[in-house]
Amino acid sequence: MCFSAIKMLLAAVVIGVAGMAQAGEITVSAAASLTNAFREIAASYEARHPGSKIALNFGASGALLQQMRKGAPVDVFAAADQESMDMAVKQGLVAAADRRDFARNALVLVVPADSKIVLRGLADLTQSAVGKIAIGNPASVPVGRYARRALQAARLWPQVEARAIHTQNVRQSLDYVARGEVDAGFVYATDAALMRDRIKIAFAVPLDVAILYPIARIAASAGGVEAGRFVDFVMSADGQAILGKHGFLTP
Repeated sequence: MCFSAIKMLLAAVVIGVAGMAQAGEITVSAAASLTNAFREIAASYEARHPGSKIALNFGASGALLQQMRKGAPVDVFAAADQESMDMAVKQGLVAAADRRDFARNALVLVVPADSKIVLRGLADLTQSAVGKIAIGNPASVPVGRYARRALQAARLWPQVEARAIHTQNVRQSLDYVARGEVDAGFVYATDAALMRDRIKIAFAVPLDVAILYPIARIAASAGGVEAGRFVDFVMSADGQAILGKHGFLTP
């Protein structure tokens, strides 16, 4: 074999090894409302980066944060609110410079598709016809914190909280409404769109803050390069297109 051919062979080996070093499996913990969108994003990412594997873990942002604080091996955190990411930064799980806002959502009140109760605004939730209302637990579920914020601004939180059925995440609230187990529930617009045949939107809930989703690589991630590349993909035009397909707005 001639010297030039040997050099080419060695270069190919080096490139191949480098590619293997950058590829690997990472775990992404993401808010429950991102389930459908992130499954598609992960599949698209893996197709573009052979050898890479994205393990997805979904749940309420507060619950995911608690898992990471207890040592769960996570490489990327995608939250449904700024407060959860603020806590991740404060606890040293994420570097402040690494957080990036990647999506925006809206809060809506939904009722079962066959509901006869007329709800046009938050004040209507206090009428006697309304019994149980699904609200994510504000202690750990961002959608619940947004709902509480809106109700507090309207000076209705005590009355509505008395009828609240606290849920573990937004998808549980959606399921309760879809099954008719509650009279109404607070969910994101993207989640409401998933069950148009079983629920209907009563009204959009007014908020004085934007519902922005932040994402960041975990500071102690063992797959730092891969984690950073995944975050970049979420922020890319292709990643944003997938999010848009699932109803998310640009930040």
